Amino acid sequence: MGSELVIVPVLFGTIFGIVYLFISSRHKERMALIEKGTDASIFYAAKTGKSRYLPIIILNFAVLLTSIGLAIFIGALLQRNLGVEGSVAYPGTIFLVSGLGMYIGFKKSVALLNND
Repeated sequence: MGSELVIVPVLFGTIFGIVYLFISSRHKERMALIEKGTDASIFYAAKTGKSRYLPIIILNFAVLLTSIGLAIFIGALLQRNLGVEGSVAYPGTIFLVSGLGMYIGFKKSVALLNND
């Protein structure tokens, strides 16, 4: 009964810790560049308006969602036609086909990055 009283603060503390570490490490990197006299414009050079990685992220997300849908369909076929137990058919095919989909998305992403 009292576990939710522990989980919520731990969850918020973890999120706060990640954000704090990200911001403080970014600040330390920038201060080190300023101390060395290096130009800090590298942090602002990517503000051209067009992201190079957005199509790759969308492609990987689309391949992942498609493979999850295909895995659910294959799991239903396994359960109905071959008599495989549902608690085995669905998770097994979801993990297998999603992993294959993520691998295909990775290969496509590498090919897109190498073409640029």
